[in-house]
Amino acid sequence: MTWTLRKTFRFEAAHHLPQHQGKCRRVRGHSWVAAVEVAGRVLQTEGAAIDMVRDYGDLDGVVDPLVEQYLDHYDLTETTALPNPTSEAIDRWLFDRLDGLLPGLVSVTIQETCTSACRYARD
Repeated sequence: MTWTLRKTFRFEAAHHLPQHQGKCRRVRGHSWVAAVEVAGRVLQTEGAAIDMVRDYGDLDGVVDPLVEQYLDHYDLTETTALPNPTSEAIDRWLFDRLDGLLPGLVSVTIQETCTSACRYARD
């Protein structure tokens, strides 16, 4: 059996898609939601995190600095250095930065609008 933990992080940010042929080419802002999932097969057996895969606060400690330094109230086209910062590209950008820092990382989901989201997951 496997437990999967999911923690969401909200941020406000602008971006534009220079390669896009429509209105997404223009700079605009979104209220973004990033969801980070980690999984584990074993619960901790001692300490403050007993009976947990990991403490949700551990996720905050790794993800929050990235949100503060690169995502919240920034233009993602600039801070991520992505040539075309689509939801898919931002998903992979965040996953790559978390990989290795969060054992058991399974996926990152970026929700760009209230109706549009993209999930990048380990195969």
